[in-house]
This record gives sequence, C-alpha cells and structure tokens, in this order.
Amino acid sequence: MSESSIFDPNGRAVPYVDEGEGPVSLVLIPEQGTDNEVLGIVAHYLAEEAGFRVLRIGHRAGEASLADRADDVIAVMDHVELADAWIGGHGFGGTVARTLVAAHPDRSNGLLLLGAEDAEIALAPVLPVLIVQATDDEVSPIENAERLQATAPERSSIKTVEGADHLFPVTHPVETAVIIEEYLDWD
Repeated sequence: MSESSIFDPNGRAVPYVDEGEGPVSLVLIPEQGTDNEVLGIVAHYLAEEAGFRVLRIGHRAGEASLADRADDVIAVMDHVELADAWIGGHGFGGTVARTLVAAHPDRSNGLLLLGAEDAEIALAPVLPVLIVQATDDEVSPIENAERLQATAPERSSIKTVEGADHLFPVTHPVETAVIIEEYLDWD
C-alpha cells in the first residue's frame, strides 16, 4: 500500500494517498470519522489490478462546511497535478463528492457514491453517476440511491453488494472494487 501524506495549506492538514497510474483517475473520500485506510483495499485493488490512478483524500480535523471540504479535495488535486477525475466517496464522503461535482463539474468525469446519503444536493448536469449500494445498509438505505437515480435515470446506475451493510467497502472490498472497475473501464 502507498504511504499517506499530509497537505497542509493554512493549517488544514488534509491527509491523502496517491496510488497507481493509468488512463482512469479516481478520487475517493472516506466516510466521516474514518481514515483513508477504510478505502485502502478498494483503492489498492483499483490501482494494482485495474491500472487506475486512485487519490484518497481524507478529512481535515475539526469542523468544516461541505464547501470547505470540497475545496480541500480540489486543493489536493491541484497539489498532485490531477486536472480531472471520477470523484467519489463513501457515505458522508460521497456527500462531499456530490458537493464538489456540483460546484466544479469541469474537474469531474463522473460521480461515484458508495452508500448514498439522503442529501439535498442536485446532481451536476450531463455527468454519469455510479451508485454502489449495500442491500443491508441501514445508515444509507437503498431507498436513498433509488431516489437519487430517479432524478437522472438516463445517466445513473445502481449496483448492489448483496448481504452487506454500510461498511461494505471494508467487509466486501474486492467485490466493491470489481463493480467500480467494470463500470469505469468503459470510460
């Protein structure tokens, strides 16, 4: 696994891991209250087995608005010279991703949500959306994904991880990564 770094502009101390190379770039943001290692196996699989570049960007310590957290992601992307990517996250990390993609669609190739939260954030126009949802997720139930997909059915897809709960990226990392790989590999 790749080593974690800290991007520290103005004392924000945003942790990140940049792993892999390849024609497909993906930014992953973990669930709030977890660290970058929660998505480590998924990211490592996508970097090593699928040949993607995966940038995992954690959360700064302390309180910050969704817009500030989205700005942190853009700042780290700029720092590692990543002009655009699929932007995604798990739970609250997905809500940060939705905020970023809505505000900066030019930096996004698409949106990836791992367990979609029920958030009032409109999807950016035109961009594709992949929602990976666990069937037994009580934190972010599948109904959240279905409501979101109904707002853009022509460009959004839901893929499920059967029998898994909210922590499916940890408990079913290879299955999660394969779903992402198969969807993004068309890109």
